[in-house]
Amino acid sequence: MKILGIESASVTASCAVLSDDVLLAEYTTNYKKTHSETLLPMVSEILRMTGTKPSDLTLIAVSEGPGSFTGLRIGAAAAKGLAFALDIPIVPVPTLDAIAYGMAGSACILCPMMDARRGEVYAGLYEFDGTELVILQKAEALPCTEEVRRAEEFAGERGKRVMYLGDGLPVFREEITRLTEGRALFALPQSVTQRAGSVAALGKVLYEQGVVSDAYTFSPLYLRKSQAEQEREAMGLSTEPDELSAKGADL
Repeated sequence: MKILGIESASVTASCAVLSDDVLLAEYTTNYKKTHSETLLPMVSEILRMTGTKPSDLTLIAVSEGPGSFTGLRIGAAAAKGLAFALDIPIVPVPTLDAIAYGMAGSACILCPMMDARRGEVYAGLYEFDGTELVILQKAEALPCTEEVRRAEEFAGERGKRVMYLGDGLPVFREEITRLTEGRALFALPQSVTQRAGSVAALGKVLYEQGVVSDAYTFSPLYLRKSQAEQEREAMGLSTEPDELSAKGADL
C-alpha cells in the first residue's frame, strides 16, 4: 500500500509518500509562498524522487481542517483532482489529530493549537494509550485563554503535564507561558508544525478503520465561517456560496 499524504491547512505545505509502514519521503516547507504555487510541484517531485508512479498510489490522505480556508481549499482541490484521475479513495485526516499523532508515545497531554486569528485558536486535547491516539477534546475554535485553562485542568486531573504544539505557538507562546506560570512544555521545532508524514500515517490507520471518502464527496472541515461570510452577515447581506467571492476568505 502506497499513500500520498497532503498537508496544506496553514502556512506549512507538506507532502509525503508512505509505503506500508515505511515513510519513503517527506517534503515540507514552512515559508511565505502560496500553496497554489508549491503544492503540486512538491507532489510531482516527491513521486519522482521515490520512483513512485501515480498509478502505484493506493489512496490519498489529506489534512481536512480546521485551518486556513484558502489552504484547505487548495489541498482539497489537489487531492480530489488526483483521486479522480487515478480512481482511488481519499481519507480525510483531521488536522489537529495529525499534529498530535506526530508525538506518538508521549506521556503528556497534547494540545495542538493553530492560529485562528482574532485571539482565537483551533485546538484539541489528546493523549496516547500506548500507540493509540485518544481524543480528549475534539477540535474547536475558541479563545487561547480558554483552551489553556481547559488543557491544564485535564492534565491536573490525570497527574500529567501539557505539551503545546502547532503553528499557533509563535503567536501565543508568551501568553501560554504567562497563563501556566512557566509550567508549560513546548514541542521542539521539528514537531511543532503540521507534517504530511503524520497525515499519511494516521490516514493509513483511519483507512483500516473504514474511514474513506472520494473525489466527489470529500470537502474540508472549516469549523467556522470565513471572514468574508462573517463580514457579509454583519452587513445583513447574503452568504450563499454562489454570491461569495473566495478572495480574502482566508480565515
